[in-house]
Amino acid sequence: MHQPYDTLAHPAPGAAFSAADAFTLRTALDALGGVRDLDTLDVACGHGGSAGLLMSGGARRTVGVDNCPDRVRLARERHGAGAPGTVEYVVADAASMPQLGPFDLATAVYLFSHAPDRTALHAMFRGIRANLRPGGRLLSLVRNPGAFPRVDWSPYGMRILDRVADGDAPALLKAQFLTEPPLHFEYREWAHADFAEAAVDAGFTTVGWHPSRTPPADASRDEAYWTAYRAWPVSSLMTCTA
Repeated sequence: MHQPYDTLAHPAPGAAFSAADAFTLRTALDALGGVRDLDTLDVACGHGGSAGLLMSGGARRTVGVDNCPDRVRLARERHGAGAPGTVEYVVADAASMPQLGPFDLATAVYLFSHAPDRTALHAMFRGIRANLRPGGRLLSLVRNPGAFPRVDWSPYGMRILDRVADGDAPALLKAQFLTEPPLHFEYREWAHADFAEAAVDAGFTTVGWHPSRTPPADASRDEAYWTAYRAWPVSSLMTCTA
């Protein structure tokens, strides 16, 4: 199954929302005691940013999964493959992921917002749950719904251009990353309750939500800048326990 997250990876690494996402994920990993000696999985790994974070944190094993062969090739070139201390990369779709584990921890950045329908959404959660040991954790950055047209994320590196109703499916949001040139993409406006329902259906025993964290203020992004972002951030952190 070809999914829209094929086009995404981590296209705006210097954008403010990306900096907040990275800080949020690192903070959550630190709160869990880090990943040293854990078996870790990164789903929809893109060019390997989060997988590299897990590897560099001392994970015993790190596997990155993505359904785009070209992105997996670039990720392998970036982090190596097959040797000790490197990331293993697998070309597979999140909605039909093979058994690769078991793992102690999984991460998924913006994966679930690109599920085209409820069947695919639930399949993504089931595939991740099936690859986790009992008590394993899923940390997922998910997009916050309801922002358009009230919120302008342009100062933080992305912009929503339109919201298109699509029958019984969640609305399709047309957006762009404010790179040079801008990179256009689309995603579904799933509610957080839909993600929680899919997680419980997949067998996760707990589901929690945490607000986006922002890096320390500096000369280019002062506290007022980050305060405005925290009022309505691009993402939230979803945590699930197997």
